[in-house]
Amino acid sequence: MKQELLYKLIESDLKAVDAVIRSRLLSEVVLVRQVAEYIINAGGKRLRPALVLLCAGALGYRGEQHHELAAVVEFIHTATLLHDDVVDESDLRRGRETANALFGNAASVLVGDFLYSRAFQMMVEVDDMRVMRVLSDATNIIAEGEVLQLMNCHDADVDEARYLQVIRYKTAKLFEAAAQLGAIIGGASAEIEQHLAAYGMHLGTAFQLIDDVLDYSGAEVETGKHLGDDLAEGKPTLPLIHVLHNGTTEQAACVRHAIENGGRDDFPAVLAAIRATGALEHSRKCALAEANLATAALETLPASTYKDSLLELCLFAVARSY
Repeated sequence: MKQELLYKLIESDLKAVDAVIRSRLLSEVVLVRQVAEYIINAGGKRLRPALVLLCAGALGYRGEQHHELAAVVEFIHTATLLHDDVVDESDLRRGRETANALFGNAASVLVGDFLYSRAFQMMVEVDDMRVMRVLSDATNIIAEGEVLQLMNCHDADVDEARYLQVIRYKTAKLFEAAAQLGAIIGGASAEIEQHLAAYGMHLGTAFQLIDDVLDYSGAEVETGKHLGDDLAEGKPTLPLIHVLHNGTTEQAACVRHAIENGGRDDFPAVLAAIRATGALEHSRKCALAEANLATAALETLPASTYKDSLLELCLFAVARSY
């Protein structure tokens, strides 16, 4: 299913979120506006804000607070992207130059800080201690995930458990927080809130696993980034870990060398090893298992078109090509 169809149910809500985002980006500092607007308008999937809206809708919420919280989640996500691209020295995201390539590293880091602090201003205005606790905890764990990933770079001894820990912290935590926020403002029971948080966590994990698959199999025109970026940065993602543990001695040695040294010189040989060992198929199966866990977490949610959309997101996460 195309993303546009998935979002049809919340189309008006997403427009309201975009209006909140535009109004909250206002700053007297011109460069802040330029950089923030550039990355916010870069055409992201808006998955995380969509989770806030869909989970709240599934619980019958009909106020407007979810628009503010969805915008908060998008600001936090955007801040991590700005910082990520500086750390990874990336020059392409969503098919366009990264903000750091266009405006410089210093501007990207500082505007990322602005978006974080603006997000915290907005969550304080909501005036709900549980909301603040979920978002502040998530932001802290995401930062730990960034550092964990940095520690894992160029380390060919990273195993599947350490790799999954980075995903849970760095990517899945904000999905989890987004779903949990929808539950909180929707007045969910403690059980439903816990289940929606688990849904978000498993969905986010599946999403990132497919991202890592697409780094070795996607079409650049669809993914909007260069193939082999993870390898160039020495990131030991699941396809590479699979080769290290299941490939021949030569294949494992090739992948080890690529992780430890980075760059793109080994990409053709690494890609051949990935294909020969079925590493992408294995990674897709792991993503599907996570998506199935996300689906199971929705069992206690009452039937609704919002629940149907949440279920469709599980399919989208693993079937997408971008």
